[in-house]
Amino acid sequence: MLSNTRALLLCAVSSLGSIVAVPAFAQDFITVASTTSTENSGLFGYILPMFTDETGIEVRVVAQGTGQALETGRRGDVDVVFVHALPAEEQFVAEGYGVERFDVMYNDFVIVGPDSDPADTHAAENAVDAMTAIAQAGASFASRGDDSGTHQAELALWSAADIAPEGAWYLETGSGMGATLNTAVQVPAYALTDRGTWLSFSNRGDLTITYEGDPVLFNPYGVILVNPELHTHVKAQEGQAFIDWLVSDAGQQAIAEYQVGGEQLFFPNAQ
Repeated sequence: MLSNTRALLLCAVSSLGSIVAVPAFAQDFITVASTTSTENSGLFGYILPMFTDETGIEVRVVAQGTGQALETGRRGDVDVVFVHALPAEEQFVAEGYGVERFDVMYNDFVIVGPDSDPADTHAAENAVDAMTAIAQAGASFASRGDDSGTHQAELALWSAADIAPEGAWYLETGSGMGATLNTAVQVPAYALTDRGTWLSFSNRGDLTITYEGDPVLFNPYGVILVNPELHTHVKAQEGQAFIDWLVSDAGQQAIAEYQVGGEQLFFPNAQ
């Protein structure tokens, strides 16, 4: 018997004395603010039904950039945040908005661009040099510009290169990863994307991965319960059940098993 199931069936007696089965189950649900990459990659569509089948708890996802997702958590408008910007996540917990951060999984960022690679990024020694080459060439670059985890990673690379990106070559979409990649295809332009979204993105045009493999492009994901002492309406028990499942053997296996085109998109790393 599932612990979160209140009742599966009520029996009502009709005026003729017969027994009539009346469904009375109201499924529990939680609301999770998460990155567009977990949604756009198809990961949630794969793993969330497994969690619901096991626990009876439905997960309703608000797909936002990490900065927006954490702000939604600060307001107490969701029960859990599942994001990928480690310093911002740690600050969220330190400020008391979240209870504890748990490692869940990781992948990496890659730089994609026109197959002709006009900035010659494939020859760069590291990711910072690749970004520097793009700026020096004045090659078009599509940025999410939305304070997402991907955008924060991009800004860190520009900062490390001592470059303030601006001008006609730098295109801020203010949109999610899929929309930004669509812009990059149309221009065409370079872009920084998480590998999971890239592998599941079908409208690639002549874009290809032009740079990858630098350890600085490591992209960890964490999950945090919004602090129920700060927002008393937070569904702490159900939210923690979701976190516990994600970091359990079953949740980690589900994440590892998710593939697109025979390639694994995310790699579980719960402690």
